[in-house]
Amino acid sequence: MSTINVILSGGLGSRLWPLSRKSRPKQYLPIFEGETLFQKTVLRNRSLCEQVLIVGNKDNCHLSQKDLESLGIKDYGEIIEAAPRNTAAAITFAALSCQPDDILFVTPSDQLIIPDESYESAFQRAKELAEEGFIVTFGLQPTRPETGYGYIEADGEDVKSFHEKPDKNTAQEFLDRGNFYWNSGMFCFKASVFLDELAHFEPNVYLKSLQAFQQIEGNRLKEDISLEIPSISVDFAVMERTEKIKVVPAEFEWSDMGSFESIYEYLSKQGYPTDDLGNMVIGTKLHTEFTGLTNTILIQTEDAILVLKKENAQDVKKIYERLERDKPGLV
Repeated sequence: MSTINVILSGGLGSRLWPLSRKSRPKQYLPIFEGETLFQKTVLRNRSLCEQVLIVGNKDNCHLSQKDLESLGIKDYGEIIEAAPRNTAAAITFAALSCQPDDILFVTPSDQLIIPDESYESAFQRAKELAEEGFIVTFGLQPTRPETGYGYIEADGEDVKSFHEKPDKNTAQEFLDRGNFYWNSGMFCFKASVFLDELAHFEPNVYLKSLQAFQQIEGNRLKEDISLEIPSISVDFAVMERTEKIKVVPAEFEWSDMGSFESIYEYLSKQGYPTDDLGNMVIGTKLHTEFTGLTNTILIQTEDAILVLKKENAQDVKKIYERLERDKPGLV
């Protein structure tokens, strides 16, 4: 039995446009003390797991390989998806490539986590529960009424319910009640337990993923059969339906870096400059002045400028979706 860090690297980071693009999503931006979020994910889990397995897509795999090469890491596994089919399929491919009793520690590649003692303690508890046959998710103590995250209602380690991204008032209610956690998107389980539950709840996802995996060439999946796999998240497919679910309430510092509000807070802690009214400029050294604006972020790249209020950071995804339709060359 091995403990394997499965790193999901296929996200687009649409809420961080124009910094994050399809050609270089947010997990590969070297703006975190000179490292990428992908690199930080690999490094913080190396001491916890015997192996690392990257599940990514054909458009991003060269970026993962480059990041690993710059870290001097050559011993890793890789599964390259021909077409993105969401997290249920990606995790299924990983589980199919492992031994039934292997413990999989599934982590996205685009989160910023401080790997302190509480992180290691949460992992060790999750591993214990996984060895007992549970599927484990990690719940993070919320620090604000965040509308961009899903929530887990819990009683100790027992999951009572999952909740999708709430509105502001509901998020505040969750915060006040004290037994709601941010859904981190991190999981721990035996490969066989996950596959059994997936086959029970989503047999078509399981069978189509199995067929695609059986026809893998080297470490690359084929596109034609991959497109037959239903696109569904692992939360909808398994986590919100299985009776084997447990949650490990955790206190480590965590952010999915999924919005410019998160980037703003991170850069501010690093001493990145803002003006007296909390306005920030990213991506240009041109002298910039703000008048009549507070907590506003200006982001400039070679071909685009975005100006937004920090509290409207979640709306960037709407801009991305419109540009993807009207001006795909900009995404």
